[in-house]
Amino acid sequence: MSVFKNFDALRRFDSFSKTIEDFRVKTSGGGLVTLLSVGCMLVLFYAEVKDYMTPGITEDLFVDTSRGPKLRINLDIVMPTISCPFLSLDAMDTAGEHHLHIDHNVYKRRLDLLGQPLEDPQKENLQTSTSVKTSTESSNITKSLEKKNDTCGSCYGAPKEVIKCCNSCEDVREAYRIMQWKFPDPDDVEQCKNDQSRLAAKGAFKEGCQIYGYLEVNRVGGSFHIAPGRSYLIDHVHVHDVQPFSASSFNTTHTIRHLSFGLNIQGKTNPIDGIYVTTPDGATMFQYYIKIVPTTYVRRDGSVLQTNQFSVTKHQKVVSMGHGESGMPGIFFNYELSPMMVKYTEKEKPLSHFLVNLCAIIGGIYTVASIIDGILYHSYRAIQQKIEIGKIS
Repeated sequence: MSVFKNFDALRRFDSFSKTIEDFRVKTSGGGLVTLLSVGCMLVLFYAEVKDYMTPGITEDLFVDTSRGPKLRINLDIVMPTISCPFLSLDAMDTAGEHHLHIDHNVYKRRLDLLGQPLEDPQKENLQTSTSVKTSTESSNITKSLEKKNDTCGSCYGAPKEVIKCCNSCEDVREAYRIMQWKFPDPDDVEQCKNDQSRLAAKGAFKEGCQIYGYLEVNRVGGSFHIAPGRSYLIDHVHVHDVQPFSASSFNTTHTIRHLSFGLNIQGKTNPIDGIYVTTPDGATMFQYYIKIVPTTYVRRDGSVLQTNQFSVTKHQKVVSMGHGESGMPGIFFNYELSPMMVKYTEKEKPLSHFLVNLCAIIGGIYTVASIIDGILYHSYRAIQQKIEIGKIS
């Protein structure tokens, strides 16, 4: 009995006073508040569970000491007013390596002037790509090609030491490139009259082109561009041959559907995806200056993803002769790598934190609901009493 007496002594410390069941009153207002409280609890429970299942991400910044072998460039660009045969994609880097006609990882799809596909995308043969390494060798290039044909076409003034026979329009062009001469009017060159490239030139502005895919280049700063004409090197200078047109004839209106560097990861944004740029003032040279930040993403399972984030600044200038500006119409991307690296690490949220939040939801909503119910009940009772007093009097 003494034990129960000791427990009875604890009653004076009870902060949770109880009422006898006979004195408890249930009201419709209290039932409504209870239902609303349960609904709020369920919504907050769901949000809390979802937040707990989403990993927390910490961010660290440090000097990049990694040595990745290649930089992957993902792109999807549409030029609606220039046909695919008249567009070339080239890249070069600060190490001095020029990659001409990069198309073995890139597809070209012919489009009509409304942007609708005309045929399935075409992937060029790797053999058609050219990689030329600049060096300090003499720029006096000589070339002698022996033709299997019995005929020997004229090279129109180019010495035979350069090219012995010019049996095609391309041979004549090559001879003039080596001699650094301006190519004559194709109508005056016999080999060019039935040349396929000249025939294709007639439809240069009657179609559009979508260029998409990916490039893998050296992991150093550099640039790549999409520009009209056939690209080649003369004395280590990158030039484009746009004959039979002039550079000012090309409308470089374009849409960048997608541009990214490396893998796509959760939360990664690409700042120029979906932009559409027009050229109302004629042929325009668009330059995008890109700052790439190497990024490492570490998942909860320990797997590591290497990718890149970037910021971009755009500059453009008109290169039409009427504006007195020099340059090459096209889309030019100049990029450089930041010496700093960002590391994102996924971390699981502690279970104790999750449980504490659940208790806070229950306690908070119950307390607020009790206050609201008390206010409603006592307000109702006060109004009811005044009405009853009015009736008695």
